[in-house]
Amino acid sequence: MLRAQKIKICAGRFGIQCVCFLLILFGSGFSQEPITLKEAYRDAFQIGTALRRDIIMGEDSASLAIVKEQFNSLTAENAMKFRSLQPKEGEYTFEVADSMVSFADRNGMFVIGHTLVWHAQTSRWVFKNDSGGTVSRDVLIKRMRDHIHTVVGHFKGKVHGWDVLNEAVDEEGELRRTRWMRVIGPEYVELAFQFAHEADPETELYYNDYNMYNKEKVKGVIRLVKNLQSKGIRIDGVGFQGHWALDFPELDEIEASIQAMAEIGMKVMITEMDVDVLPQPGGYRGADISKNFELKKELDPYSEALPDSMQQKLADRYAGYFRLFYQYKDIVTRVTLWGVDDGHSWKNFFPVRGRTNYPLLFDRQLKPKPAFDAVIAVPSETK
Repeated sequence: MLRAQKIKICAGRFGIQCVCFLLILFGSGFSQEPITLKEAYRDAFQIGTALRRDIIMGEDSASLAIVKEQFNSLTAENAMKFRSLQPKEGEYTFEVADSMVSFADRNGMFVIGHTLVWHAQTSRWVFKNDSGGTVSRDVLIKRMRDHIHTVVGHFKGKVHGWDVLNEAVDEEGELRRTRWMRVIGPEYVELAFQFAHEADPETELYYNDYNMYNKEKVKGVIRLVKNLQSKGIRIDGVGFQGHWALDFPELDEIEASIQAMAEIGMKVMITEMDVDVLPQPGGYRGADISKNFELKKELDPYSEALPDSMQQKLADRYAGYFRLFYQYKDIVTRVTLWGVDDGHSWKNFFPVRGRTNYPLLFDRQLKPKPAFDAVIAVPSETK
């Protein structure tokens, strides 16, 4: 329990004498005690969260207050994806994204743009010609360039880092056969980073993917990075989507991947962190949003509440992850939780719709969970 919490309890029960005693006991360092996530990790890495539209637009003021208090980095959960920003060709909708960037600017927060090129959540018109068939290579390259230049240019100097390319490598380490890949070819990777750098030479550029503990995928991402480096194309870091669980991955698998990225000069960001406490249907491990399994009772065991024993397992698991990140704080530059509270996490709907999941640090009443306390405690434990 934090010192501040102890003193509050003591004061309520025994009065000011107890407060004075504890202040003497703890010494003058009491006032420096970290009480928020961003304060606890201020000398290590940024602590971020992903925001839904209602939080961004101020409709959920309670969540927004937590964001302001706890985090120093922001990512839009959906508002900066291709389909959200350009639903029709040439028609850009920046209102929600602009609101988040303005909020971040007022509160001194680091902003991540997510994401410029992805095979999912991209408007269908992007890949079609006027006849409804597949667009030509030259036209698709132009559409990619126009989108990246317009979006990155719009946020120039305001968005500090971009997830340029998302989930382009498959589990075997090869470039995924997306529509971008099929029409343009492997060069689309280089073009995406090139166009982003042209639009804002000062912003950081990242590659982002899930299952970044899979050795073959990691090798594929390393090849992607080295190819860009060999051609003098800017890439600053690799995002590890932390869509993990109580029983996977092994910490040494993540550690090996962090070390591999460091060896090729890459920063590492944990970009989409949540810890699944529910059974994995069919043993599925991944974040491919096209997956959807049937809801069964045995897959939703905590529909009423998460038992204390599971709360403790979740706290221990989060502490283990953050101890690893803290150990590699010279390489890990940011950890972003994928959402603010359990009630609005995408894990309630993926990969099984309608479940009750508990993957984050704040519960459905926006109260910190034991996992929050465990994460807060890591820096002081490891000094």
